[in-house]
Amino acid sequence: MHTDIQEIAPGIYRLSTLVAEIAPPLGFTFNQFLVDADQPLLFHCGARAMFPLVRATLEQVMPVTKLRWIGFGHVESDECGAMNQWLAAAPQAQVVHGQTACMVSLNDLADRPPRALADGEVLDLGGRRVRYLDTPHVPHGWEAGLMYEETTGTLFCGDLFTHFGNGPALTKDSILEPAVAAEEAAHATALTPHTAPTLRMLAGLAPKRLAVMHGSSFQGDCAGQLSRLADYYEKAHAAKIA
Repeated sequence: MHTDIQEIAPGIYRLSTLVAEIAPPLGFTFNQFLVDADQPLLFHCGARAMFPLVRATLEQVMPVTKLRWIGFGHVESDECGAMNQWLAAAPQAQVVHGQTACMVSLNDLADRPPRALADGEVLDLGGRRVRYLDTPHVPHGWEAGLMYEETTGTLFCGDLFTHFGNGPALTKDSILEPAVAAEEAAHATALTPHTAPTLRMLAGLAPKRLAVMHGSSFQGDCAGQLSRLADYYEKAHAAKIA
């Protein structure tokens, strides 16, 4: 395995590791995103075994010791497995997440106390501003939440739009269809009455880019992609309860 890096927006880097053994023959990517600012933020920690690869790739941009914030969507090994390894490597870094995640998991799991953010609270990184958004059970996990970088219009959307394969780092082609195919193969999303409304709330941000954890990131009509994904899950939920 190796980790690739590409700038998908000014000062925002996608670090991507393909695991060919997952979902062959297409494979499956695990992506982290580095926000280069006065107080740099890493969104997604990756699994513990991937830490040496991802750290070495991040250091092509900056020393790991510069990291100030570490965030992720929800508590799952591919999102926060290496959390404490990053904290050890970056002495000034602090985990940042929503109040629910900190209360139920991170106050205990993180080697240093995390910073809890309220829904809608903005973290000023100096040159970049990330807004924390509570998205409980979207795509899964009570503590789920996402971050929106307001300066570049980049939505770090975690497991939303997960799809197989090792496509380009950033695409203008629709990622909805491959995401639906992956959902119908894996059934990873929690279907609740709040799934579609949460996605429509995200569409209301009118982001310019979707930074996807598994698969290619998207640039273009992001509100349209989110709205169509909401339509898909709304129909899936209706069929489930019918």
